[in-house]
Amino acid sequence: MTLRNTCAVVICISLPLFAVATAPCEKPVSKPVDKTSEVPKPEKLESKKNFVEKTKGFKTIVDDPDACPPKTHKEDIKAQFEMVWVPGGEFTMGSSATEAGREALEGPTHKVKVGGFWMAKFECGWDEYDAFWYDENFVKADDIAAKKFGPDAVTRPTNAFVDATYGHPREGHPALCMTHHAAMMYCNWLQKKTGRAYRLPTEAEWEYAARGGKGDSAYFFGNDPKGLDDHAWYKGTSPTDNKPAGVTHKSGTKKPNPFGLYDMYGNVWEWTLDQYEAKGYEKFAKNALSLRPVTVPTDEKWSHVARGGSWADKAERCRSAARRVSDNTWMKWDPQEPQSIWWLTRMDVVGFRVVLAEEEQPELAGLKPKVVKKSE
Repeated sequence: MTLRNTCAVVICISLPLFAVATAPCEKPVSKPVDKTSEVPKPEKLESKKNFVEKTKGFKTIVDDPDACPPKTHKEDIKAQFEMVWVPGGEFTMGSSATEAGREALEGPTHKVKVGGFWMAKFECGWDEYDAFWYDENFVKADDIAAKKFGPDAVTRPTNAFVDATYGHPREGHPALCMTHHAAMMYCNWLQKKTGRAYRLPTEAEWEYAARGGKGDSAYFFGNDPKGLDDHAWYKGTSPTDNKPAGVTHKSGTKKPNPFGLYDMYGNVWEWTLDQYEAKGYEKFAKNALSLRPVTVPTDEKWSHVARGGSWADKAERCRSAARRVSDNTWMKWDPQEPQSIWWLTRMDVVGFRVVLAEEEQPELAGLKPKVVKKSE
């Protein structure tokens, strides 16, 4: 064989080897996940008794990112929370014209009756929310696979483009800064995990629970806001040496209300289910008694009602009847276009807790979030 031919053979043999050596490492492609058929059958609850709910998911941990493919393992994500029984009953919803700190949207007062329900003992904590956020049994909302799903499919929140805690402590503290849509999606995820119809509380359920069956005073303990010091993390109690402007505090470290619920006043505002309707109270006030009133949420991103006040609020914002209505200024610092449907911006005062109705009202059965990401 001539030298020329020898070189040609060597080159021909070397080319495939070079191609193999420099081929990029292929990454696994995520596939759409449909968990609809995997909803567990829940155990029957003991009537009118508190219970503990547990959830479990998984996330992938990368052990060696330089390996091809990267070496990983699955890690379980576990969380649990206690649900407190709240017996149904009648009460006067809203505030009277003479209540200190009252705002116009809190009236007119009207008689309401709610059914029995269970409510989370504490506001949803980061451990519970992380179990949803990172559960890889479901795809993230910005995953290409999620495009195959409709707006009511269960997807996980996108990544926050800033520190999701905004500098507040994480362990044992309430999750915060999520949108109403994200809170509703968390409830739908819970439904898939547990087989129970968890959802956000209606405004009527929330106010009834906050009042603790104790009449129509500003707070369940009366009209004197000094009682908040024992029951709430608000502007008067939340500052610390390191956070003189205030900060969230560990859930359950103040006294509970008569139903055994903690932090109904202060720490974080709590999303309720209702879409805000400017004349809603006027409509309900025309009835001698409104049975389980609610303004069912639509596909509109704004506006919804939050309740209870927060670590940053004065006492009057923590009253049982106080309402805060969301609007697009709650996202004015979001540079994205279209803006996120998962995270608020610099609204580190908003969180939520869940409820489970003893008997679901027909208009809320099977309710799912409908908001989609679009330009506003």
